[in-house]
Amino acid sequence: MAITAGMVKELRERTGSGMMECKRALEETNGDIDAAIEHMRKAGLAKAGKKADRTAAEGNIKILTNAKQHVAAMVEINCETDFVTKGDDFQGFANAVAACIINSKPGSLDALLALPLHSGKDTTVETARKELIAKIGENINVRRFELLENSAGPIGTYLHGDRIGVVVCLDGGSEALAKDIAMHIAATNPIAISEADVPAATLVKEKEVFMAQAADSGKPANIIEKMVEGRIRKFLAEVTLLGQPFVKDPETTIDKLLAKANAKVSRFHRFEVGEGIEKKVENFAEEVMAQAKGYQS
Repeated sequence: MAITAGMVKELRERTGSGMMECKRALEETNGDIDAAIEHMRKAGLAKAGKKADRTAAEGNIKILTNAKQHVAAMVEINCETDFVTKGDDFQGFANAVAACIINSKPGSLDALLALPLHSGKDTTVETARKELIAKIGENINVRRFELLENSAGPIGTYLHGDRIGVVVCLDGGSEALAKDIAMHIAATNPIAISEADVPAATLVKEKEVFMAQAADSGKPANIIEKMVEGRIRKFLAEVTLLGQPFVKDPETTIDKLLAKANAKVSRFHRFEVGEGIEKKVENFAEEVMAQAKGYQS
């Protein structure tokens, strides 16, 4: 069957794929557009598997809230390059995943991936992810999400661009205060709410570092011990939310700010795009040399 320009145009409009890819799919399915779409979907899933090992350390943080249900959802969606995050396809997928979380309230990442991306449709989040990989040519990951429900007080959210997101729950207080606390957390990145919440292993590690630094001072052991205690107190004030000076008013700590409003922070989560992902460092000169050697052999 002859493949016409009109058939290619229709398939492009229905799939968003390139002209040559549509033409090949129509040729392989003898001009059957529905069969071509199914063929392209299967081929796309296969391509997605090949891209799964490629590092995806760029991306967006998305936050959605539902005031009536006292719930907020935050999700990190990753891709390989910042350029892709600006596209409508990536943005549409990321926004749909955030909506899926807040509407369906999945209990785990696996549960989220198995849910329909859009209500009433069969395509799951995972299938849509793989189809997006095939379409844009980059690895895409739904890396993590948090779903917070809070009936004891307001939920504060803050997005710094689309790369840092914070969700915080208050017991008491106001929405304005919750948003201020979320903005503060975005700026200072505390590791815990209070000193009691700091992991014991973290304290042991910091104490070892301070002890090693103080040992070179030549001071007596009892003085060194006091020096280390002082440094630990300073460290805890710097890394715990309650001990930090409020970014809008450095004369007031977060602890005092909350006390004045008769409020408490019950929990918070802070996402930053790509944090903890080991990025591959490209060396262009080495890559060129390797290719040159390949041509010579």
